[in-house]
Amino acid sequence: MRRILASVVGAGWLAVASTATQAAAPVPIQIGYTNTTSCTGLFIAVDQGMFAKRGLDVRLLLLALNSTIPSALVGGSIQVGTATPSVLLQATTGGLDLVVIAGGAVNDVHKLFGGAVARPGVAISSARDFEGKRVGVPGLGAFMHVLFRRWLVEHGADDRKVNFVEVPLAQERDLLRSGNVDAVISGEPFFSRIIASNSGVLVAPFFREMPDGLFMLYFSATRTWAKANPGAIEAFRAALEEATAFLAANPATAREIIGKYTHLPADAIASIALPTLRLKVPASDVRYWSDTLLAQGMIKLPTDAAGLLVD
Repeated sequence: MRRILASVVGAGWLAVASTATQAAAPVPIQIGYTNTTSCTGLFIAVDQGMFAKRGLDVRLLLLALNSTIPSALVGGSIQVGTATPSVLLQATTGGLDLVVIAGGAVNDVHKLFGGAVARPGVAISSARDFEGKRVGVPGLGAFMHVLFRRWLVEHGADDRKVNFVEVPLAQERDLLRSGNVDAVISGEPFFSRIIASNSGVLVAPFFREMPDGLFMLYFSATRTWAKANPGAIEAFRAALEEATAFLAANPATAREIIGKYTHLPADAIASIALPTLRLKVPASDVRYWSDTLLAQGMIKLPTDAAGLLVD
């Protein structure tokens, strides 16, 4: 009887230990991102172990175009994506059940981090000069494309007369040099490199005319995944909050981390404008993007901001 009791007790302890081990197992999260400094908070949190110490096993998957993130989320190849607001809102109004779990980089009118860059020798001095030109954008319908179209209209140009083509940020400099495009809409970390190499000339720093603090990146997921992983989302946000504080306190190290994940040399990273990061996305931000997309005919119905944002 003693042997039986000891066996039962031992089995019970093994079951408890097994359950504890399973509970402590890291939550795997594959995150799809594009190669921009808007993802700096993500890079820092991965590099400095901020996700890992909170029980998250985060893996990064580089995607060439932001517009592919919603389909990757729905397809299950990633659990979280760094979708731009315009891409996400188009996907949700198109029927995909996606939500925002956190914010990323925001527009900072005090920093020069991008704009419209023309090929040397191409005469562009006003918004109307873009009409008839071939302009590369890092994702049709992504935030740079949408905001530039808004700027064109606000300055009296017909955005429908601009020939927009989709070009990954990393290829913009080469396409300017080859003459395949007349101009590109660029951002860091590639914007500064284009200017420094004389491959392009900044002709419209239009981001400075957009609302200060406007979000340029939403961390998004499917609603199903978000409902199933509230604890992981809480840990995810805490890691990003720590990364935001790290960026402010350690700009030099942050530049090294950006270089590591964007695969750019130190001299190229040294001159870039570091992003401004914020975590909480207000409903007003979603409404701004929704109104802009409605005006451009890119969505047909307003976005339900409250339904999109996860508390």
